[in-house]
Amino acid sequence: MFDRIVTPSRRRTSLRPTMKAAPFLLLALTLAVVPARAENWPTWRGPRLDGTSLETDVPTQWGHTDNIRWRTELPGGGHASPIVWENRIFTVAADPESGERLLLCLDRQDGRILWKAAVVQAPMERKHSENSFASSTPATDGKRVFCTFLDGAEVVVAAYDMAGRQLWLKRPGTFSSVHGFSSTPILFEGKVIVNCDQDADGYLVAFAAEDGREVWRADRPNKTRSYCTPLIRDVAGQTEMVLSGSKCVTSYDPRTGKLRWIMDGPTEQFVASLVYSDRAKLFMLTAGFPDHHILAIHPGGKGNVTSSAIAWRTVEGAAYVPSPIVEGDYFLVISDLGFAHCFETKTGNLLWKARMSRHHASLVSAAGLVYFLNDKGVCHIVRPGPTYDLVATNELGEDTYASPAISQGDLFLRSDKALYCVSRSKAQAAR
Repeated sequence: MFDRIVTPSRRRTSLRPTMKAAPFLLLALTLAVVPARAENWPTWRGPRLDGTSLETDVPTQWGHTDNIRWRTELPGGGHASPIVWENRIFTVAADPESGERLLLCLDRQDGRILWKAAVVQAPMERKHSENSFASSTPATDGKRVFCTFLDGAEVVVAAYDMAGRQLWLKRPGTFSSVHGFSSTPILFEGKVIVNCDQDADGYLVAFAAEDGREVWRADRPNKTRSYCTPLIRDVAGQTEMVLSGSKCVTSYDPRTGKLRWIMDGPTEQFVASLVYSDRAKLFMLTAGFPDHHILAIHPGGKGNVTSSAIAWRTVEGAAYVPSPIVEGDYFLVISDLGFAHCFETKTGNLLWKARMSRHHASLVSAAGLVYFLNDKGVCHIVRPGPTYDLVATNELGEDTYASPAISQGDLFLRSDKALYCVSRSKAQAAR
């Protein structure tokens, strides 16, 4: 096994604005030389940043060994999800003994670790007991892999090539939170965008993917920790980058960082990211702490939209940590008490709820089915509709906090110890 260690660089470079890149890239990230309907999974929550897959032949049956193509133990812990680009899988891990925060590359065919890069080596930061030291899912554009960690009080954003060589490393600012770090990068038009809501002056920052030059920076309001990854959509005649966090919901222009609109509240802290319903033309939010809310929000606002943006609201079934999903006409969420809820997206009508135990993993979907992966490694697969339709229940046999990834007919699950490839193809011997 090729097991090359790449040591971190602390070199700082000057920050300069970049030229505007090519047109909207999110959907283009999925275009690779793969079979029809198959997709890469290049960021957290996949090619559309919302947990949905266009694939139609994804496994629905597995066990600890059944339909497991391979299992690879990882050199460190973490709650970050895997991402996939063609024949490579990337994720991150942290080794508390050495202090290394690692970017890992695995072969998708057999799970071999091809290389690991030590991005940061430093004492472990303070965190919540349910967080990890490697919770930020990396992102890739097929040429480079981007990851984020905390180095002491400093945020680190780094880029590597597909062979594990560091291309650049930036330190955009400090980060303060008693819960620890979990800022996942997203990609848009040649930019790497990172949200750093914190218990201090929060900020959004965009770097040029090619060389790490700072493109824009936006101040965040209210100085309150939150951990949401932005969602980008072309809606209502404009491109909106929407995120909840720091006592508000906001929309920005992802090309410039300029604020489009802001909605006060509905609570203080947020973890779950928003999703969007193309059919209902609504952003969907679940939050949070200390108050729980589900909101349906109209896009296309301007200025403060607190009194005008909400289409419907409920406190029933709201989740703090796991992000929800929209599948067809339905909005699905798993509550903090472990109950799955299915709403009619357009109206907010609650159709059903079912007990599934506690979740940290966010929801994913494929072929019209929604996958609920709970903390104990049990995955309930449900067909959304007016009534509860449980298609399958699968037990992995290990605890799972990371969200699943779907690519080229395979399902990738990360437990507290290992990465699994669940496949309809003949299972190989577990590693």
